[in-house]
Amino acid sequence: MAKRKKTKAKKNSKLLVYTAWVLGVIALVMSVLVVGYYMGYSDAKQKIQKEYRVKEHAKAKEINKQHLRDVNKRLKEVLKKESKKEITAAHEYADEHLSRPPKGPSRKVIKTTKRAKLAIIIDDVSTQRQVDAIKSIGIPLTMSFFPPKSSRPNSAKLAAKERFYMVHLPMEAFNFHAEEPSTLRIDDSQEKIMQRVIEIKKLFPRVRYINNHTGSKFTADELAVNRLVYALNSQHIHLIDSRTTAETKVPKVMQNYGMKYVARDVFLDHSADEASILHEIKRAIKLAKLHGSAIAIGHPQKSTIKALKRYKYLFNDIDLVQVDQLY
Repeated sequence: MAKRKKTKAKKNSKLLVYTAWVLGVIALVMSVLVVGYYMGYSDAKQKIQKEYRVKEHAKAKEINKQHLRDVNKRLKEVLKKESKKEITAAHEYADEHLSRPPKGPSRKVIKTTKRAKLAIIIDDVSTQRQVDAIKSIGIPLTMSFFPPKSSRPNSAKLAAKERFYMVHLPMEAFNFHAEEPSTLRIDDSQEKIMQRVIEIKKLFPRVRYINNHTGSKFTADELAVNRLVYALNSQHIHLIDSRTTAETKVPKVMQNYGMKYVARDVFLDHSADEASILHEIKRAIKLAKLHGSAIAIGHPQKSTIKALKRYKYLFNDIDLVQVDQLY
């Protein structure tokens, strides 16, 4: 009987050992599986995160490329839309069919060791597209803004964002069929011209210079010019003569007031072709070197923007400045 109990106890002991061993193996296997699972999960997680970062980087890169494409597309649209009909300097003259624009003022040749200065005025500015296109050139240019009207209500607001700007003031021409609203006319009274100048000052509070848009008839009339200069002086605004006619009386009126006569020397874009604009750029630089300074006028058309951008290296040996830094 004692022997049977002993044998049974021995079997129970072996069973316990076997069970413990099996449980140990199971525990070991489970541990391996758990560790493997978490290691695999960690690796998978890192892999997923890496793939996500790669995708996000590629996405951001594509967004940036798309943004640049959109900017370039908008600039092309600017130039295309603004240049469906090329607005050259020829529209400023008394006669749009002149073979050449009216000559610039007679000036003395000077000898100096100082670098010549050239100011380029871009007329007819009135939209954000034009401002963006002009700034894309990357050189100091003076923007001359049209007064606002229904089709360009934001011109004064756009000018307000600039450090320096001018106003391109419409004046009566001999032959011009697209006259601007509130164009100054030779039979306008002193009171009417004064009122218009005060209105311009309210719209463009920091304006210090204006130049005439068209104005071949107005600037050829001494009495009309005298009224205008009187009104401008009252608001501390200086007139730069665009010289849209050889018969301009602005020099005489300025002399009578004891004021310096400042005028356009060169129209860059009498013709819209790039070769012609390049010729006028070179002529403006030559005149600046001869006289110490010069003023050129261009317009925000496709060919003018492209030419100034392509040939801006020609300005390296002179100082290209805005009008307020010229005198």
